[in-house]
Amino acid sequence: QVQLVESGVGLVQPGGSLRLFCVASVNPYSFYSMNWYRQAPGKLREFVAGITRDGSTNYADSVKGQFTISRDNAKKTVSLQMTSLKPEDTAVYYCNVFHFKDYWGQGTQVTVSS
Repeated sequence: QVQLVESGVGLVQPGGSLRLFCVASVNPYSFYSMNWYRQAPGKLREFVAGITRDGSTNYADSVKGQFTISRDNAKKTVSLQMTSLKPEDTAVYYCNVFHFKDYWGQGTQVTVSS
């Protein structure tokens, strides 16, 4: 059973930074690409960033240069460093892995507000 657990719930002011973490139980962790998605109120879930098993990354255009995804295979974690946060970044952020099907974490709320 694959489990993904996110952490890093936060309320941050515009321009601030926040780092999200996800611990994955999928094995072998190093084999899998890991992704972050987000869902804002009233909107569809959207791709934010992904990292392959060899460390290649890709980002949604809306977050390029603002967010950084990274992974630690020894700890089986993937993180999302978010900087220069804007109110439109407010959303529930989900960790994702595809292992025969999509698996999702429970989601973590990020609110950007003054």
